[in-house]
Amino acid sequence: MTILTSLALAYDNMASRGEVPAFGFSQVGIGFLISLNADGTPDGVPIDLRQGTGKKKVAPPMAVPQPPKRTSGIAPSFLWDKTAYVLGVTAGEGKRTAQEHQAFIDKHQEWLAGTGDPGLKAFLGFLGWWSPERFEALGWPEEMKDQNLVFALESERLDNIRIHDRPAARELWARLSAEGEKSQAACLVTGAHAPVARLHPAIKGVWGAQSSGASIVSFNLDAFTSYGHEQGDNAPVSEAAAFAYTTVLNHFLERGSGHRIQIGDASTVFWAEAEDAAAADKADELAALLMDPDLKIEAEKVSAILERLKEGKSIGEFQPALAPGVRFHVLGLAPNASRLSIRFYVEDEFGAIARRYAEHHERLRVEPPPKDPAPPMWRLLVETASLRRTENIQPNLAGEWMRAILTGAPYPLTLLSSVITRLRADHDVNALRVGILKSVLIRNFDVEAPVSLDPKCPDPGYLLGRLFAVLDRFQETALGKVNAGIKERYFGSASASPSVVFPLLIRLNIHHQSKISKDPQKSKLGAYFEGQMSEIMNSLPPKFPATLNLEEQGQFALGYYHQLYRRKSETAEAGEAAQ
Repeated sequence: MTILTSLALAYDNMASRGEVPAFGFSQVGIGFLISLNADGTPDGVPIDLRQGTGKKKVAPPMAVPQPPKRTSGIAPSFLWDKTAYVLGVTAGEGKRTAQEHQAFIDKHQEWLAGTGDPGLKAFLGFLGWWSPERFEALGWPEEMKDQNLVFALESERLDNIRIHDRPAARELWARLSAEGEKSQAACLVTGAHAPVARLHPAIKGVWGAQSSGASIVSFNLDAFTSYGHEQGDNAPVSEAAAFAYTTVLNHFLERGSGHRIQIGDASTVFWAEAEDAAAADKADELAALLMDPDLKIEAEKVSAILERLKEGKSIGEFQPALAPGVRFHVLGLAPNASRLSIRFYVEDEFGAIARRYAEHHERLRVEPPPKDPAPPMWRLLVETASLRRTENIQPNLAGEWMRAILTGAPYPLTLLSSVITRLRADHDVNALRVGILKSVLIRNFDVEAPVSLDPKCPDPGYLLGRLFAVLDRFQETALGKVNAGIKERYFGSASASPSVVFPLLIRLNIHHQSKISKDPQKSKLGAYFEGQMSEIMNSLPPKFPATLNLEEQGQFALGYYHQLYRRKSETAEAGEAAQ
């Protein structure tokens, strides 16, 4: 099933439950309502519909006639719009506000000519009565400027009937939407022979894209056309299908929709497809928990789910509503000039996707674990970025990694090189970074990377990492905390060129051993470290390797981290009274 077909089917399911607007309507944030008397005069001050307090007030979404797709032209919406069009006032310079307002009046006088509906007549009466100068004269609030406005008859306002909701308005809007010479063709989404959408509605809410919206399907240059076709005729999608897929996608991309997360530069939406609406809702809920467990209580839920999946249980065994048959879709979108790029799209049975996600978390597992037992993707990705800033995450990395996780494919090797680069730069060998390295070693190189310290692991990179940790611990015990220890000075070079660095470190360690041996409180601890060092050296080849490749450098970091964990548990048993 294609992306657009899947989204159109999701729209049909949601429309049947009243969760998305009908064909020809869109969910738009509406800030104020102007209540009208029968003669078109306003009944008092406009009503503020926004929610919240102070500067954080947010205009709630409302189903209104679909707005035109504006680029640089002037095009009024039907029976609603922002104040520049409706009232001829704006908070900015408004170089063409007068033209926009006049276009709004002219179009509605044309559209509503001859109407007998009381609500539409009142709306025309308001347009004839209103002038922009009345805004200040009536004392209407400044914060109203540039907000979207709708209208209602005062007699119907308390019943939540807006003028655009009246049967006569809906009938007229349907007729206006069908006007014009429109080519017909077989829709690539539904297969039905229907009018083709010349321009697809804008998709809003993608992080980094234009605030006015962007398109997945568009043709704006001759090089993109085929056989002389213009705009949407190059890839015929019916108006109904274009409306369906863009409406449901805009719904998923809304904040708080429960269907989106941000993964790097990819605004990611997910949705379930099932005959039973309760099963689809449950799948969406679990997916949100698995992929973005921000709260501690949610992280605990995720850990419990992952543990059951790790035990080999199917999702249906502990979530009866999610028996086999629930399909799941995950779509990643990223900005690309005026268009949107598809970073990844995965469709599979929900149980299969959940199992692969659980396997991903198992590959990440290390001892000691990070503070968050089930870190979300964004938290892992920032460990690959300079200064741990989201904007420094490599553009395609998030999408490639998520696609690999959900499909069971090998991870992008950029993960390995990015984390190793960060270790060389800031020397922060933490559980999240080591977990990423371990997961890449397992998934891409088929390495049996241990979760915790494995004294029997023969890998040279792992052993050298352990040895470096012991030498680091020797220095810390002898000298205490120093500004630039061997980790800060030699971690990167020791992991890349062992034969050059380790002989130097071992000679330096002789002085550290000598200093420890002269301190009675530390001598027992020094003997313990000497034993660890001898054990590791006996397992290494006679000569240090000249270089380590990226895979071996990943093992080096893993061995270093594991040895550090062992030192904290076993040095206490060795009698580290001074620690």
